[in-house]
Formats: sequence, structure tokens, C-alpha cells
Amino acid sequence: MAYRNPAPTVDIIIELIDRPHRPIILIERHYQPLGWAIPGGFVDYGEPIEVAAQREAWEETGLKIELIEQFLVYSDPQRDARQHTISMVFLATATGEPVAGDDAKDVGIFEPWGVPSNLCFDHDRILRDYWQYRHYGIRPRLGQ
Repeated sequence: MAYRNPAPTVDIIIELIDRPHRPIILIERHYQPLGWAIPGGFVDYGEPIEVAAQREAWEETGLKIELIEQFLVYSDPQRDARQHTISMVFLATATGEPVAGDDAKDVGIFEPWGVPSNLCFDHDRILRDYWQYRHYGIRPRLGQ
């Protein structure tokens, strides 16, 4: 019997702590689905998720990050049209100037009011949850 399992991924909300208002970094994807996204990607076999988060952040932004906390896990089977993924979302900090790399066509630094509307996957929901937590200390309830 062949089993089909969801693929583990990481997404990293990176705050630039050397700038006013601690803006976040988003990448513009070079491949489908096109649009802006939180930096992240697939966890390699045998790789701890924390290492995957640091690797993906480096590959896509050129920044060494400090992981602050594991935020939430997003597992809606429809979150990625390509396949069922489960994303462990991390909050992280960094300093410096991000540079687009790997599968990132571009990289942008955004305040909450300036985030592009063409976000990929469920990243609009993740960012809403993050800002609610960041500004009001409220974590979303599970199953919402």
C-alpha cells in the first residue's frame, strides 16, 4: 500500500530590527505560483525544521536570521494548489540588506500597510494572524 503524506514546509516571518517599525521581508516568487510570499520552502529529508528555516531564509534573502519562536502550524490541504503541505511558521529577526536569491525573483521590505495584495498560498492569513499577535498579543484559536 502506498501512502500519500503531506510535505513539511517552513515559512519565516523575518523582522528587520535595524529599521524603524521593524518591517518584514517578502519575496517575489520566480516560479509558479507567482506573486509575493513569506520566505520559506520545503524541509529536506533528515533536516530539523529549525535548520530548514535558517537555510531557506539564507537562500532566498541572503540574511542570517535569529529564530525567535515557532509561531503556528498551517495545514489546510488547500493552502498550496500544487500539493498538500504543512507549514511550520517561525518568527525571526535579522539585520542588513536582503538580496533575492534561489527561487526569489525579487525581495521587498514592507510595513503592514504596504504589503502587496497578490500574496501566494495562505500567506495573507498567516500575516493577519502574525500582526494580530505582534500588535495585540493575541494568537488565533486553533481551527479558525
